[in-house]
Amino acid sequence: IAAIAFAGIAFAQEYPVRDIRSICNFPPGSGADILVRYFSDRLAKLTDRNVIVENKAGAQGNIATDFVAKAKPDGYTIMITPASSTLAAAPHLFKQLPFDPIKDFAPVATIAKLTFVVTVDATKPIRSIAELNQYLKGRPGDGLFGATNNSGMVSGTILRDTSGLKTTYVPYKVVTDMVHDMVRGEIDFVVTDATWTFGQIKAGRVRALAVTSPTRASAMPDVPTMIEAGFPGFDVTPWWGVVVPAGTPKAVVDRLSALFNQIATSEETKSFLQRTATDSFPGNAESMAALLKADIERWGRYVKLAKIEPQ
Repeated sequence: IAAIAFAGIAFAQEYPVRDIRSICNFPPGSGADILVRYFSDRLAKLTDRNVIVENKAGAQGNIATDFVAKAKPDGYTIMITPASSTLAAAPHLFKQLPFDPIKDFAPVATIAKLTFVVTVDATKPIRSIAELNQYLKGRPGDGLFGATNNSGMVSGTILRDTSGLKTTYVPYKVVTDMVHDMVRGEIDFVVTDATWTFGQIKAGRVRALAVTSPTRASAMPDVPTMIEAGFPGFDVTPWWGVVVPAGTPKAVVDRLSALFNQIATSEETKSFLQRTATDSFPGNAESMAALLKADIERWGRYVKLAKIEPQ
């Protein structure tokens, strides 16, 4: 037993001995891609190994998630992901998943909490959720809204249904396409993470009406929450975590967990996240596993509240 334990410790100390594949659920240039590349780059610097980002976009993140679930459990394929969406929400949004969000993955660490924001074209005279709803009522079929992921889609659907509107959801794969369509007037509002959109907000190209978290974002203190906008209990606060395939040696999981916590708690990372309207959210494998389990139940309530039929 002592020999086996020593071997595990030695393995963890040596890890990694070769390049690591970092799988991203979303396309290059997206807000998700920005975070994945940042954390992958910092992991490479800490380990002195190449950490190669591979974008496997599609099916609201399911393609990449399934790929990781079936990868060799040796610590050399990792997924830095908006786990509240790609893992916790997925079982409630799809009738059949090719993976089990609990059984097929080993949680490593939480790393960040995201700000999601309801935005409109800044040239339109819409400065609040109340004014957005009034504007939508004058549009054919109460207008259109866009989102690129589960969190945005659920947030927009809850907003729509709670407001008594019939606004149609338009799914997008790429956030830049979605925002460009909104600016061109092809859709009326979008709900997306602020990682990429924050720059557009600061540039005055789009206007933020509300954030979906229960407290205001430190990077956008003047933007009210959906609760303040008249939606009691509205709380969609996506969080990011790192997972590896189930069966990955615990010593490797612990090593990765320590590395990602070192990254998440650094002043450099906190400064970077602040610039993307994101907050550091360090945590270990155990705390992430508990959060994931609780969030699966919470997303079940969200999807039921939004009356979303699984695809």
